[in-house]
Amino acid sequence: MNNNNGNHGNIVRPALVLFVLLSALTGLIYPLAVTGAAKAVFPAQADGSLVVLDGTTVGSKLIGQNFSDPRHFWGRPSATAPQPYNASASGGSNQGPLNPALTDAVKARVEALRAADPGNTAPVPVDLVTTSGSGLDPDISPAAAKYQAARVARARGVPIEQVNALIANNTQGPLWGFLGEHRVNVLALNIALDASSGAFSPSTPR
Repeated sequence: MNNNNGNHGNIVRPALVLFVLLSALTGLIYPLAVTGAAKAVFPAQADGSLVVLDGTTVGSKLIGQNFSDPRHFWGRPSATAPQPYNASASGGSNQGPLNPALTDAVKARVEALRAADPGNTAPVPVDLVTTSGSGLDPDISPAAAKYQAARVARARGVPIEQVNALIANNTQGPLWGFLGEHRVNVLALNIALDASSGAFSPSTPR
């Protein structure tokens, strides 16, 4: 019996030591090292790519906002709950292409866009009426931005050429030149629109 107890102790003690060491390494040392390196090399990204104006955080480049003012560009719809663009509940609607609920939702979004700009007879870009897989997409396609240009120009009383120039200036190319598509960050574009007045209005639900 004594020998067995001793053998058990010889097995358990190294296992416990290894458990403690690995827990410290993977649960404390490694996360702190990675976080420290990220803050040193990519400080803005490590802090969430926050956008700060006049000392006030107005959003993140990585998370969309539910803009409703006709003077602003609107982003993709969001299916997160309990409110759109809820970063703590990222996810899509999980509705398949044959789901009647998806068809009804898209139809309602198209009608809302048409009602906001009755004179616009151009095809509605798909990203303005469908949600992204994350529900947090901060970008829209250049086509989606240009579709809204006339409405924004009219609401602001400025030439549409001025609005289109802002869209062009805020259009980003594919990552590293070949990954993804051209895109427009909605928050950055709306901040540029408001720059002339020196004020930015955070989004409100629509």
